[in-house]
Amino acid sequence: MHGTNYWEERYANKATGWDLGHVSQPLKGIIDSIQNKKCRILIPGAGNSFEAEYLIRNGFSEVTVLDLAATPLLQLQKRLKHRENITILQENFFDHIGTYDLILEQTFLCALESRFRESYIIKSHELLKKDGFIEGVLFDFKSQRNEPPYTASIKEYKDLFQKKFEIKKMEPCLNSEHSRNGKELIIKMKRND
Repeated sequence: MHGTNYWEERYANKATGWDLGHVSQPLKGIIDSIQNKKCRILIPGAGNSFEAEYLIRNGFSEVTVLDLAATPLLQLQKRLKHRENITILQENFFDHIGTYDLILEQTFLCALESRFRESYIIKSHELLKKDGFIEGVLFDFKSQRNEPPYTASIKEYKDLFQKKFEIKKMEPCLNSEHSRNGKELIIKMKRND
């Protein structure tokens, strides 16, 4: 797994192609559909987390963001200073302890090498309440990359998730940002008990 130094170097070199500078349309749509503004939401691998900012500005009261790198978290803190409804942690997802209604997946899984994916599923299941969900986007395009993002096919994702989750939705994303058209899946997974 790529550590803190790797991600800090990416931010220092502005090699952050994943950072749109705003909440992505698919995640905005997911957030807009959530009726319970008191649900506990975790965003792992949050980066600059414009999604967290959008959640807070729209009245959500329990948002936690995690990232290994301090740089984007400091930027988020500056944008959201004086806001009390957000917890910003420089922490490894696999070390995190908490209980959540929703894990907002913004291609964090795609930043993990394949050997860590089963651990991601187990940890996500552990962090979610009974009837909790993972919802968001994953990358779906052919790639032989040696660094993130790492992709997988729908079949590979389904095989992975169905071990601990009921797959409610996993389909091509129809409202991706222009630069990501045809490269994303929209997902909704319910924790199995």
